[in-house]
Amino acid sequence: MFLISFFFLIISVMISVGFFTLLERKILGYIQFRKGPNKIGYLGLLQPFSDGLKLFLKESVFPMNSNYFIYMVCPLYLLFQSLFIWILFPYYLNNIEFPLGFMFFLCCSSLSIYGLMVCGWSSNSVYSMLGCIRSVSQAISYEVSLSIILMSYFVMVDGYSLMDLYNIQSSYWFFFISIPLGFCWLSCCMAESNRTPFDFSEGESELVSGFNVEYGGGGFALLFISEYSSIIFLCFLTCLIFFGSDFLSYLFYLKIIFMCLFYVWVRATLPRYRYDKLMYLAWSCYLPLSLNYLLFFFLMKCLCFYHFFL
Repeated sequence: MFLISFFFLIISVMISVGFFTLLERKILGYIQFRKGPNKIGYLGLLQPFSDGLKLFLKESVFPMNSNYFIYMVCPLYLLFQSLFIWILFPYYLNNIEFPLGFMFFLCCSSLSIYGLMVCGWSSNSVYSMLGCIRSVSQAISYEVSLSIILMSYFVMVDGYSLMDLYNIQSSYWFFFISIPLGFCWLSCCMAESNRTPFDFSEGESELVSGFNVEYGGGGFALLFISEYSSIIFLCFLTCLIFFGSDFLSYLFYLKIIFMCLFYVWVRATLPRYRYDKLMYLAWSCYLPLSLNYLLFFFLMKCLCFYHFFL
């Protein structure tokens, strides 16, 4: 039953990735006063399937000087990493309930940077190498703040399980007691998933396409699916931590859709940051803020224990 449940979960994630791309293109079209894709199927609903068929049926080419085996395996690695992390989805039945779910998330999310790095290196291209160097420094910078923000909620919940969030947030949302930390988390999630305004590893205006410049056809499609799967999971995790964890209600999934719309809205609105501003934001703004919140939650927890035992 565990394998069947996980299989249906993966199928649902893949379908949601396809329709998320359609939603993004539609929203970007309406923001820019034009129509999105509307030709294939009713209102363009079959467009994701058409794009997937076109990409996977195209001929795969590779650079002559590339490390061929690593070059071909790396998109598969990124796809498996982004899908494997969905095992954290908190089922009541027929699946795993992790007592250390947050730690598992930190371990798995930190592996994605190796995929980007090896993709850029194995292509043996100047632009892809620049993209992978950018992504390494960006991920190192923002994973520190991301981990400290999660540690703040470890301290508050006094556990590492996602079900603890479900039990505690029945009466209030964590977002309302730590609004600055919530916005800091959203910004770090955009940097981790290489989305605008932090899409330096895919800087089209400077690096043609960044780390994935040499990929086309099926390889590009796998990289694309892994990126959007990670975005949807981060939206899910954001709703789980900050906006109530009642994943048995329809309202929870509407909140996830709203978070996906927020990603698209930011992409359509904000320009790309300057690179030194990106590093300044990570080390001089987000890191002190998250450390102060961690210390604040730790002291509040100590006061609660003191009054309890007193």
